[in-house]
Amino acid sequence: MPRFSIVVPSHGVAGRLSQALDSVLAQSFGDFELIPVCDAPDAPAADVVAGYAERDSRVTPVHSPPSAGLAGARNTGLRAAVGGHVLFLDGDDVLVPGALAALDARLAGAGDADAPVDVLYFEHERTPWWEGEPTNPAAPLLARTPDGAFSPGRAPQLTGVALPAWSAVYRRAFLTEQDLAFPGDHFTDVGFGGLVALRAERVAALRAVVVRHLLRRQGNRLGLPGAHHAELLDQTELVLTRAAEQGLAPERLKPLFEQLFAAVLKTAAHPGRLTSGRRAFFRRASALYRRHRPAGYRAPGGSLRVQHRLLASGSYAAFRALRAANRTALRTAALLPRPRGLRTRLRYAAGLRLPLDRNLVVYCAYWGRGYACNPAAIHAKARELAPHLRAVFLVEPDAVGSVPPDVEYAVIGSRKYWDVLARAAYLVNNANFADAVVKRPGSVHLQTQHGTPLKTMGADQATYPVVAAATGSFAKLLARVDRWDYNLTSNRHSTEMWERAFPSTHETLEYGYPRNDVYCTASAEDVARVRKELGVPDGKKALLYAPTHRDYATGFESGLDLAEFCEAIGDDYVVLLRAHYFYDQGASRSGGRIIDVTGHRSSEDVCLAADALITDYSSIMFDYANLDRPIVVYADDWDVYRETRGVYFDLMELPPGRVARTPEELAAVFRDGSWADESATSLRGAFRERFCQFDDGRAAERVVRRVLLGEPPESIPPVIPLAERVPAPAATLVRS
Repeated sequence: MPRFSIVVPSHGVAGRLSQALDSVLAQSFGDFELIPVCDAPDAPAADVVAGYAERDSRVTPVHSPPSAGLAGARNTGLRAAVGGHVLFLDGDDVLVPGALAALDARLAGAGDADAPVDVLYFEHERTPWWEGEPTNPAAPLLARTPDGAFSPGRAPQLTGVALPAWSAVYRRAFLTEQDLAFPGDHFTDVGFGGLVALRAERVAALRAVVVRHLLRRQGNRLGLPGAHHAELLDQTELVLTRAAEQGLAPERLKPLFEQLFAAVLKTAAHPGRLTSGRRAFFRRASALYRRHRPAGYRAPGGSLRVQHRLLASGSYAAFRALRAANRTALRTAALLPRPRGLRTRLRYAAGLRLPLDRNLVVYCAYWGRGYACNPAAIHAKARELAPHLRAVFLVEPDAVGSVPPDVEYAVIGSRKYWDVLARAAYLVNNANFADAVVKRPGSVHLQTQHGTPLKTMGADQATYPVVAAATGSFAKLLARVDRWDYNLTSNRHSTEMWERAFPSTHETLEYGYPRNDVYCTASAEDVARVRKELGVPDGKKALLYAPTHRDYATGFESGLDLAEFCEAIGDDYVVLLRAHYFYDQGASRSGGRIIDVTGHRSSEDVCLAADALITDYSSIMFDYANLDRPIVVYADDWDVYRETRGVYFDLMELPPGRVARTPEELAAVFRDGSWADESATSLRGAFRERFCQFDDGRAAERVVRRVLLGEPPESIPPVIPLAERVPAPAATLVRS
């Protein structure tokens, strides 16, 4: 009985078959039989094989019709084999010199007659057909295996489904006793490898390349378009069903499940593989996912986590849109210049090797626009409650002037910027740090957010092409999200929406927004001071007009002629114009009764100064509602905004006050007083109940105590009920 039986299916590879056969026959270890599997006696490959059979008695051809496919050819060869171990080789692959001798030695050293090795896994190279470096995808899996023979439970990553059939040698008696054969027509390696791994009792690994696999120019046949991709689900179901019947241990089931669905998701997301039946494929995959998902399973991070969640929920439309948006973003990113500054990157890398500074906190707001928002409020409270901490605010060069004189800062991109990012134990941001920032073990990243979401955010943007194209790579976005340890929220609505938009493993803190503390702590004197700073005339009602950004528009264009509006509502009012922060670099739009406050550092101060708010769909309405002052929604393009940007709820059905759809309607609600009447007050009360849940004036304290001081959750001050809060008083408004 020969030591090895080497089965080589030859369909479609007549031109390269000689190289495969030569690589076997040239081995220094000669105790083998070579079994080429030809389509038919008169097939092209049969002529090639016939010559080898005449010259070498170890070559024993067999025949399998093309209709039997690769699985049928391998099974035919397996039935003809008489060797102690079986090796499957594709017809356009080659054995490296000394491969069989290395396999023989490893088998002899790893097993004996009483406890033989059932499967010996080995490394392989994937060689580009034209140019490029070979890859060795099996090496990472085998690097973590024990040195001797071992039970599969000691290397749960070796599930068998992530490696091709020709990356292992199998004890033939084991295959026969377990009645193991290649299942199905397509993706047969998945089914065979999975079943083998489930049944094997002793396995071993050879950390050396045995096979060189040629990557075809046209790609793997399984990657071509066609209905055959549905058979991947057949193989997935077969393996997972057998695993369930066998009662596979959880530590082995989880990697098996993950590797199988990595292949399923790759197929589902590929634009060219499924020419039809994409929705049916996804639905069946979703059903399999839910049926076989291991208890307590946690999906991998980044974009894959979102894909897993969409598959689990059966959200095909969102999955398709997400992948389409990612492909568009990646194509766009490929056109951008590569970042420079090798010396700076090396400096940052060196800093990452230094110990964390446990007393260093790095803050950033709005991508470095200045000292503002939740990070600024947390910083101020930390100076009071944790004075031992050193704080550094990150700002762009043109925002240095916004930083108070007694606050340390670092200019984004500078040496100091990279130095503090490398060593800070705490990183606080209301947006996201740059992609290059590394999440170090032991560091704490706090995402504070900068508003309550009406419009779709994060992964939920994938189904809206206009905003998805501008967002960039969703994979990169979710990689940034995976750095978060804590995510701050100001109401239960936000909690739920952030879970959808930014799925990851971070902890949600329902503590309120620190920047909104001032709405419960400011006095009448504070309101008067701010109004004076902004230039609001005594006795005038100040209306804050704060429209949001339109993804489908360029530049700031107010949907309202403010001069005409002021003329229509009378001399009792002035308008405070605050454009979205995307447009705060433009020229002043002040004039007459219009005061441009876009460039003012603090939106909270501007809100304190205003007797009422006019907005469209800006999240400022949720913050301003904490003041319990009138809000009027000017929704002249609601239908367009909703369709192009996407929203989480119908603002027209749940407004914080009066709604106007035209300039005339807006002017009318101020002329007749309905902007502050009993009906408007009732709408505002319901809105506050839903969206002002946690903003009670103590949010910053809760954050500092929990995140920066590490106090346990049970010691954190509870949220004050809404009815017991006393908002800062308005300057001139007489409430209804």
